[in-house]
Amino acid sequence: MSDEYFIQEALKEAEKARAKGEVPIGAVAVLNGKIIARRHNEVEERLDPTAHAEVLVLKDAFELSKDKWLYGLHLYVTLEPCTMCYGAMFLYRIERLVFGAHSNTYSRKGEKFLQDLNHTIKIEEGILSDECSEILSEFFKTVR
Repeated sequence: MSDEYFIQEALKEAEKARAKGEVPIGAVAVLNGKIIARRHNEVEERLDPTAHAEVLVLKDAFELSKDKWLYGLHLYVTLEPCTMCYGAMFLYRIERLVFGAHSNTYSRKGEKFLQDLNHTIKIEEGILSDECSEILSEFFKTVR
């Protein structure tokens, strides 16, 4: 399966978030070429500012693996992660991050945070960027 395929799957999760009034961000966790977990933002639903798609999907992947490290895991997200989510990815020791749209708020800050740490995450960016940006733009036009 390709990066585009997995970002499309993350976009399906983002659509679920939008339908619930959440900021439409979706994520899928992939291990050995198979999706093992998928989530979307649940900040409003849970009244929890840490309930980002990335954190939720990493916790689900952990529950399946029962190992504190998620070596070999590839995380696909529709929007560039915030610093909190980059930190979670580092702590779980994921192998690779692939994201769609760049963030206006957090752009490259999380990645810079990771540069001096003892684990390296491979990062691919801009996969299906237009589609990932569009769902966010449409959402924010309706709420602002």
